[in-house]
Amino acid sequence: MRTVTVAAGRLEGWLAGFADRHGAPTVSRGERVVELVGVDGARARIEVSFPPLRGELVAHVLRPRRIGVLLVRRHGHAVGVFDGTNLVASKVGSAYVQGGTKAGGWSQQRYARRRANQASAAFAQAADAAAAILADEPLEALLAGGDRAALRAVLADRRLAHLAPTTPWLIVKDPKLRQLQAMPEQFHAVRIRLEP
Repeated sequence: MRTVTVAAGRLEGWLAGFADRHGAPTVSRGERVVELVGVDGARARIEVSFPPLRGELVAHVLRPRRIGVLLVRRHGHAVGVFDGTNLVASKVGSAYVQGGTKAGGWSQQRYARRRANQASAAFAQAADAAAAILADEPLEALLAGGDRAALRAVLADRRLAHLAPTTPWLIVKDPKLRQLQAMPEQFHAVRIRLEP
């Protein structure tokens, strides 16, 4: 079994190609998965973006949605709201959080406390940004990425208690505006598991 990722705009062509290669498929539709079984036995399990599936698959995938994005790492954050693929509101910030140290004893403990304090301040800054951008938005979904522990710390803020991230988990190394603007490419992509 292998997994491929197909851009939302290319899904219709991918489906036609599957039918050409494997014969007209039998289609089983669920709220979260659409399964195709070709005449030759080849299978494709298509994960429905933004479940549950409503209507025809391609139209569902291409429908514009209001999506919130929260990207958090110890050293920075990026928060945005997308209307379709357009970033309509955003806030990005960075913070200094000291790295690890090889010192031992009291020095190591002092550095660990300093790092913890710096991280707490960075997460509070990220929570402020998330509250300003996301708290009152009528979102269809909130997608998150970065460091999971950092994200949990940010979402622990009471102003964000009503927000719950959904799948997929977004991959981001450095939460900056440029990476935030590129997120629709990730969250609109369709994952397909193939069995030959």
